Amino acid sequence: MENQQPVVIEEYNEEWPKAFIIIKSILSDKLHGLALRIEHVGSTAVPKLAAKPIIDIDVVIDSMEYLPGVIQKLEELGYIHEGDLGIKNREAFARKDIYVPYSSEGDVKHEHHLYVCNRESEELQRHIMFRDILRKHPLLVSEYSNLKIQLSSEFRDNRKDYTEGKTEFVTRIMEEYKGVL
Repeated sequence: MENQQPVVIEEYNEEWPKAFIIIKSILSDKLHGLALRIEHVGSTAVPKLAAKPIIDIDVVIDSMEYLPGVIQKLEELGYIHEGDLGIKNREAFARKDIYVPYSSEGDVKHEHHLYVCNRESEELQRHIMFRDILRKHPLLVSEYSNLKIQLSSEFRDNRKDYTEGKTEFVTRIMEEYKGVL
């Protein structure tokens, strides 16, 4: 599936955590008792980090046994289950429209990617670990921001190469800091 949208990196925006809180609140109400927690992950979760203006959200469930119930509740909010997209213990959800998740206000919600992971999910643990490392190390935040800005201008129309360009940095940081958290 080729995504032709250009890679656009923006300076950190104080609205991102606020938008996450609004979405989290709607999800928490709907998934009451099913979600262990709802995590803001990805670059928009790290203060001062330049990012694509798309919020990444991981809904953590105890076990994949709860997934059918979660899928049903998320469908009621306007999400479409896309399957695991090749990543074990992480299910992806798309939005039917810009109002998803639906709420009584009926207002437009910030663009976001929603995933449901069980708590053993390696992808979830990687997301949390990388976010927490960056939150604790401002110098890494500037280094990563600069790399992303450079890659986005080099690979503006090639998301795959942009993402691959970040992999070496992410892998190196995860290796260097994994014993430090």
